[in-house]
Amino acid sequence: MRVLSLIHQAEGPSGVFADAVAEAGHELVEWNMGERQRLPDEDFPAVLVFGGAMHVDEEDRHPWLRHEHAFLAELVARDVPVLGVCLGGQLLAKAVGASVRRLPTPEIGWFPVTLTDEARADPVLGGLPRRFDSLQWHSYAFELPDGGVLLARNDRCDQAFRVGEAAWGLQFHAEVTRRTLHAWIASPRTGEDDGIDRAALRARTDGRIRRWNELGKTICGRFLAVAESRGATAGAATTRATSPRS
Repeated sequence: MRVLSLIHQAEGPSGVFADAVAEAGHELVEWNMGERQRLPDEDFPAVLVFGGAMHVDEEDRHPWLRHEHAFLAELVARDVPVLGVCLGGQLLAKAVGASVRRLPTPEIGWFPVTLTDEARADPVLGGLPRRFDSLQWHSYAFELPDGGVLLARNDRCDQAFRVGEAAWGLQFHAEVTRRTLHAWIASPRTGEDDGIDRAALRARTDGRIRRWNELGKTICGRFLAVAESRGATAGAATTRATSPRS
């Protein structure tokens, strides 16, 4: 399969999900929406959507977000496998009518997440540890879409959901590598991450990142297995109807 990876800035790459795609024998097409401001004119049987410093309510500053919202709504309507992470999960939630809200304070660092009972039978999150420490870096959070299934939560917000037949949203950064996170720590975002103990976050990351990356690759691998089972061409995502041409 050719798997589309929608990133929103160079500092937020596909991370270990790219490794999982390669190890499964597929091809990753990484597409930077922030730079290109349009969707690729190609069909894909599976789509990954990652994070970014922009927020879902900043369509005036980033008009291409409207095209991405329409595209994600189309994926869900057509049962094309899609997995959104952090901003990607929030965009997916908004695309299917759920609220996305600003948190009272950002959630940045390592925080515990607990899977719900419904997650046990989920093809992507099922089989993961019932409770695990997760890497978080966000100041917004999604609500559960109507008809969605809550898969994970913590004391701050919902952390994972499934909607439709093959769409998942994650709040935690299951894709992030040590190198990427260290870059985020070294380049603070004004206001969002004030007061973080950066040295402590680096130290916690170095002690946990290997196991975290293994979990991330497992999540992505199971998502790819869903896409494989649905067929490499059936229901492929089309970007042509929602994307402006270059």
